[in-house]
Amino acid sequence: MPEIDPFFRLAVALAIGLMVGIERGWQSREAEDGARAAGLRTFGLSGLLGGISGALTTQLGPQIVGIAFLAFTAAFGAFSWLEARTKGTASATSMIAGMLTFLLGAMATVGDITVAIAAAVSMTVLLALRLQLHSWLAAITWVEIRAGLILMVMSFLLLPLLPNRAIDPWGAVNLREVWLLAIMLALISFAGYVAVRLFGDRLGIIVAAAAGGLASSTAATLTFARLAREQPGTVNLLVGGILISGAVMPLRVAAIASMLNPALLRPLVVPLATGSVMLGAIAGLFVFGMHGKPADHPAPRLAIANPLVVGTSLALSCIIVGVMLAAEFMRQVWGDAGVLAVAALSGIADVDAITLSMARMDMTVPLATQAILLAVAVNTTSKATMAAWVGGLAVGLRVGLASAAALTAAGAAYFWLG
Repeated sequence: MPEIDPFFRLAVALAIGLMVGIERGWQSREAEDGARAAGLRTFGLSGLLGGISGALTTQLGPQIVGIAFLAFTAAFGAFSWLEARTKGTASATSMIAGMLTFLLGAMATVGDITVAIAAAVSMTVLLALRLQLHSWLAAITWVEIRAGLILMVMSFLLLPLLPNRAIDPWGAVNLREVWLLAIMLALISFAGYVAVRLFGDRLGIIVAAAAGGLASSTAATLTFARLAREQPGTVNLLVGGILISGAVMPLRVAAIASMLNPALLRPLVVPLATGSVMLGAIAGLFVFGMHGKPADHPAPRLAIANPLVVGTSLALSCIIVGVMLAAEFMRQVWGDAGVLAVAALSGIADVDAITLSMARMDMTVPLATQAILLAVAVNTTSKATMAAWVGGLAVGLRVGLASAAALTAAGAAYFWLG
């Protein structure tokens, strides 16, 4: 078996080059023969050249790889320059891909073959996603890029400076932990924000509503309700969108709470999933059973603020601190009833702060579960009220009845578990 190993490694080096060459050759498939610097055969040979250079290190020393790499880079660069001069365009992508193919071929023979294959696959995927990556980049605004950069700077520079200990007399608030929670929630919400920005207008109401629920189900509810008032003929469709966004919210709550405190997964997942499924099923009736295909109607534009704005994250951190202090103070004064009162009040506007607080505070699992479920129930009722206020009686009745059915199902599931 050992004598076969060098052949296998060289075969992997050749395969790496061929894989990259297929992608590069396909991208330039319309070019005439001799009009491109490198294609399938060239990249295949580049990987094999790197592999042979690596294999020769046992006889000629490690410097052979460096010498061969410099010679390869010079030759490849010269032909790339001639191609760019002929076409009147310039791109370093193929040049860098060729250099990396050579090095990965060498790595396949003298290094970790699994890492070499993984790196080659990653490179090929990046090369193949050229148009998609450019379109995604074009869709991002400078404000969003700047917010992300500032947030990263604050996270990596400020986070080590924050005290990793409780700062209040009750031992409830750890600033470093609060900041980490705020960053995590902002990133989760940012995924929904990006989905709305990129796909909301293209894939229709279902994707827009689901992404809106991931980012902010309250914002999605207000947006759909307003559109339902303006477009009475699409009430059922837009009510379906409200219910879809509402169905995503409990799943997000369960995911966040269980990631922070795995003990909360079992008591939360069944009632929250039951309510979510009920809302999703009723939403399906509104979207498909009562109003045709969602693609027949224009997708809404969801007005969701960028959650990676630094001010938003700081405000969220302050809210989390406030909820933690209020919950601990109320528990000290009125016991469990005080914590549930804070959860109910917090749930009127938002469920994230109370979810994060309950998942991280030092309290029993049953109490944390009750507080989170109460906040979700109050928030669901609050959004039904908002839908009626903004969208009118027709929207409010539909959303209210569906929400009542979901809360009843979730409550039954919770008491059944208990």
